[in-house]
Amino acid sequence: MSDAITTTGAPRTRPGEVLFAVCCSLFLMPFMLSAVGVALPVIGHDLGASAVELGLIETVYVMSLSIFLLMMGRLGDIQGRRRIFRWGVGVFTIATTALWVATSVPLFLVLRVVQGMGASMINASGLAMVVSVYPRESRGRALGIGAAAVYAGISCGPVLGGIITSAMGWRYIFLMAVPLGAVTWWVALTRLHDEWRDARGEPFDIVGSAVYAVAIALLALGAAWVENDHRAWWAVAGGVAGIALFLRIESKRQHPLLDVQLLFSNATFALGCLAACINYAATAGMMLFMSLYLQTVQGLAPDEAGFMLVLQPLLQMVLSPYGGRLADRYAPERVATVGMAASGAALILASFLGQDSSLWHVALVQMLLGIGLGLFASPNTTSIMSSVEPRHLGLASGMTGTMRTLGMMVSMLAVTISFSLFMGGHPVSAETVPPFLRSMRADLLVFGGLCFAGILLSALRVRVAAR
Repeated sequence: MSDAITTTGAPRTRPGEVLFAVCCSLFLMPFMLSAVGVALPVIGHDLGASAVELGLIETVYVMSLSIFLLMMGRLGDIQGRRRIFRWGVGVFTIATTALWVATSVPLFLVLRVVQGMGASMINASGLAMVVSVYPRESRGRALGIGAAAVYAGISCGPVLGGIITSAMGWRYIFLMAVPLGAVTWWVALTRLHDEWRDARGEPFDIVGSAVYAVAIALLALGAAWVENDHRAWWAVAGGVAGIALFLRIESKRQHPLLDVQLLFSNATFALGCLAACINYAATAGMMLFMSLYLQTVQGLAPDEAGFMLVLQPLLQMVLSPYGGRLADRYAPERVATVGMAASGAALILASFLGQDSSLWHVALVQMLLGIGLGLFASPNTTSIMSSVEPRHLGLASGMTGTMRTLGMMVSMLAVTISFSLFMGGHPVSAETVPPFLRSMRADLLVFGGLCFAGILLSALRVRVAAR
């Protein structure tokens, strides 16, 4: 555990109170994201949003989250993780509540950016606080419970979001953030007494942060628009060049935003981050493919498809604490490798879905993927967070979140390119089922192959960790 700074006369923070506050926030963020996803068509209709603007509602949130994760992780190491966590809960809750009264698309998009910034503060500091208060022998279980909270939010969001949108209107979804956000903020304010800032006194890298922000913005917006505007490829190329420039700048700075030496001198950290990026790049597109497949090919109603799609995150929620406990008993790299293998097998199995496939085939894919992700996420995070010094915990936490969002962007870009190649810009409908299935099959085979490449990286990580 890292050394915590305690206010004189104040009792030390209990690990369970830290875990409770972090789990509440980790439930709230994906819950709101998935609930809003269900209501997007209605929101677009009421606000008069175009198709491009509707897509931006999701894109700007992911972009904001990606931009600020590393920055907030570094600020937490310098200024205090508890402080950043408190601010993050407050910013996220206020921005989410303000969306209730948004009357125009531009205001809605601005609030989504602020919401993403608040989420990045929570993500970058929350897991770092958990690692700071739990000893190594029980760290995996704690991180597994945190992962279960994430998947619980993902599972509940679509169901409750759909019910509330139908019964009361989409604006009431955002009011649901108030009670849980207020409770989390109160616990963080009154029960978290310690402060963790192992890099206090070090300067913040403003230049590196600016270059990184521009690079990520170009990547996110380019990936979102690449199907509609071929000039978006220039944005993607600019983003890749920006990342290269960022790494070059960071390698020469005494107090960088990202300690590049960690990527070269700490193989466990570097391979764990790469494994996370690969896993999310391979699996993030599955929800979209399965939703379209069930409704367009199998002819299920949206609510019926929703109940089928809940199977995967429910299994992830149940298995994540178990995966964390396994990571405490065995090498977390081994457990994560098993999870990666199960995810790859699920993707390959899904590539055989066709017009005559049974729903049992779909259910088996969903369950196998849920098992794989449940066994991968928390052990992989345990491996990454345990491989760094206390002064880098905020950075490591931000890095895991960054790898997740970058993987999602890679997956989104791959799906967009595939739809363009196989479907020629036509929408997914009953008339375009054959090219849609060819597109889905090609992507899933590539994603499955990517997962098995990740298995080799994880196996290499096992050998490195065993030395």
